[in-house]
Amino acid sequence: MTGRLATIWRHPIKSHGRESIDRCQVTADQTLPWDRVWAVAHEASEADGSTWVPCANFARGAKAPGLMAISAKVNEPDRTLTLSHPDLGALTLDPDNAAEADAFIHWVMPLAPADRALPARVIRAQTQGMTDSPYPSISLIGTASLDALSNETGTPLDPRRFRANFWIDDLFPWEEFDWIGKTVTIGDVPFRVEERITRCLATAANPDTGRRDADTLGALEEGWGHRDMGVYLRATGHGTVAIGDTLTVAS
Repeated sequence: MTGRLATIWRHPIKSHGRESIDRCQVTADQTLPWDRVWAVAHEASEADGSTWVPCANFARGAKAPGLMAISAKVNEPDRTLTLSHPDLGALTLDPDNAAEADAFIHWVMPLAPADRALPARVIRAQTQGMTDSPYPSISLIGTASLDALSNETGTPLDPRRFRANFWIDDLFPWEEFDWIGKTVTIGDVPFRVEERITRCLATAANPDTGRRDADTLGALEEGWGHRDMGVYLRATGHGTVAIGDTLTVAS
């Protein structure tokens, strides 16, 4: 079975913006470059970036849907990010600069719900990207699965709701679930398919507005009896992947 890599996304600050790119380097046992390099620890968290910790330690779209409307642009030579939001405007920062990170926390604070722990500080991941898995994962979803869920909800769902790294065309709906434990190759780079991704309330928020407007979790449960969407990959080789690359599944 084959598919085609349709889009590639990275999320420099976990839950705080995404960027579409044409190609990227892949390194074995690492997340994608610039993906979840930083995260925003909330005031009740003791996370410092020295080790992986669960997503409950961070400000995230499941609790603050407004975060889902942030877009990101990486300036790799300057190692800076420009974030933008329809209600907040734009902000350029180096997340490793303490003063600029503090300015970012002030910028994003209006999106924090009053009844939740507030964003407190930016931390850098020192061992692996701050994905939701305890290993350095890269997420993949078939566009046909998104189409199936859109049909179930009765509205076209934007893929940005699901914050995947790789979107694959030319598959059957939910076909990626059959790959658990197998090796897929995108271009010349091999990946092991580890597990399904169980989704949270972040996916209910519109990525243009940051407002919840679709019962994605209810539709998954009603249509298929689960809350899963996409799979986690683990890179087992090195190389470059680019939009248009062919995906093959080892038999």
